[in-house]
Amino acid sequence: MDWEADVLKRALFIASLATASAVSLGGCSTISGWFGSSTPVAKPAELVEFNAVASLARQWEAKIGAAGAYDFSPGTDGEAVYVAASDGGLSKLDLASGRELWRVDAGQTLSAGVGVGEGLVLVGTPKGELLAYKASDGSPAWKARLSGEILVPPVVAAGVVAARGNDGKIALFEARDGKQRWANSRALPTLTLREQGQLLLTDNALYAGNAGGKLSALSLVNGAPLWESNIALPRGVTELERIADVVGPLALDARLICAAAYQGRIACVDRVTGNGAWARDLSSLRGVDMDARYVYVGDDHGALYAYERTRGSNAWKQDKLRDRRLSSPVAVADRYVAVGDYQGQIHLINAENGAFAARAATDGSAINSVMIPLKAGLVVQTANGGVMAFKIQ
Repeated sequence: MDWEADVLKRALFIASLATASAVSLGGCSTISGWFGSSTPVAKPAELVEFNAVASLARQWEAKIGAAGAYDFSPGTDGEAVYVAASDGGLSKLDLASGRELWRVDAGQTLSAGVGVGEGLVLVGTPKGELLAYKASDGSPAWKARLSGEILVPPVVAAGVVAARGNDGKIALFEARDGKQRWANSRALPTLTLREQGQLLLTDNALYAGNAGGKLSALSLVNGAPLWESNIALPRGVTELERIADVVGPLALDARLICAAAYQGRIACVDRVTGNGAWARDLSSLRGVDMDARYVYVGDDHGALYAYERTRGSNAWKQDKLRDRRLSSPVAVADRYVAVGDYQGQIHLINAENGAFAARAATDGSAINSVMIPLKAGLVVQTANGGVMAFKIQ
């Protein structure tokens, strides 16, 4: 059985389970299928040998609880790293040393995090609760409620906090007290991925990648759409074939915002008008990142691509990590792009030509979260709860 047939079989199984157990929202179901386990469906590529031109030196290591059925990405305010786990643990670590500065227990299961900003640390729960803690000492600041499970990190900037539930609703709250400013709802397709598009908040708009292939910009004043652009158009006969969700992180610069969709495209559009700049056919599960020159994306088979930021020409493709279930790419240190894989390996890749530059091991568990890029390194959190800082040398 080839990869696509195996994926379809597993997806149908998950979808039927979801229907049988009424795991649905307003007639919609989510599927996780082949991305929900720590082992890829297809046989992963073996790690290749290469001549390292850099190294990833581990600076410190800390521990938080395991991610369980969820993905947790660390957050930072430039001085500390904040990490969370499904068992309710939330911790602040000194960025320079990894020393734990405080740890609190939310007293319930957590499903998303960590958002950091405006003096707050933010996490979400399977019941749709948005929990805000003070970054200074970990004491509770406020809590609010959404109507669906929170699966992507809340975002905070410009005095407001944004969060989304898996029922298609996005809400904006005042950072100072958690009072809801507005909520924006949208109808979901019959089937959607459990992996959701993340939010990106600026001083002018809230950007959201959505199920059904849409990228939207929402007003911070009232949540009204400023524009909506098609990153992917659902195609095919069956509902599974028509899944075309925008997934993972978005990336922007002064002019463009870029996104990727499963069974769709990678595309960049004007961040003010939503008009398309360029698009390329590609199916992704982990979103995008960019630097001054390129937009980086991994496809759903684990090939990593670099596209020229303004025109979309393909600069290079790194395909030696096939089916290693890569994490979201992150541009780091102005010269590299980094991805993690299902065995906890970090791969540092030359941004100029796509060649391997360095590799480092973590604790052997999957890197599903978005790594934090630093000026000369990165911070990673693994599925088993290992938190590590690496310096590029």
